[in-house]
Amino acid sequence: MGMSISSSAFAHNGSIPKLYTCEGKDISPPLTWSGVPAGARSLVMIVDDPDAPDPAAPRMTWVHWVLYNLPANSTGLPEALPSRPANALDGLNDWQRTGYRGPCPPVGRHRYFHKLYALDVVLPDLKEPNKKTLEQAMQGHIVAETQLVGTYQKAR
Repeated sequence: MGMSISSSAFAHNGSIPKLYTCEGKDISPPLTWSGVPAGARSLVMIVDDPDAPDPAAPRMTWVHWVLYNLPANSTGLPEALPSRPANALDGLNDWQRTGYRGPCPPVGRHRYFHKLYALDVVLPDLKEPNKKTLEQAMQGHIVAETQLVGTYQKAR
């Protein structure tokens, strides 16, 4: 059995509750994972939306959360992450800020990919990297990956 990620707040391919969006409290959902390979030294979490700005005509992937150097022995993140785990580092989302920003799609139902990567290294401090910079640093070090997809559409 490989690495897996889930949330008690929504099922894979299910709707993300309003609480975790710009229409709610805009807090991070609870996440749990298992099956991290024994050789992993750190974990990376990236949450992004490949359907921006319109799922009927996507033009970009919008990044909602970048967190790296999570402890390899960790088993999840609590709801409304109060502070990042010890030794974990923040990257920049597409609002040019650190931390979680929830779904806030301008039109249509978007998909939000909660991607978890296990790395065979602890990355150096990349000074709040964006997703692209972090992915470049991860190249050749990913030993396992998994994802949880949630969807959201604003109330009309």
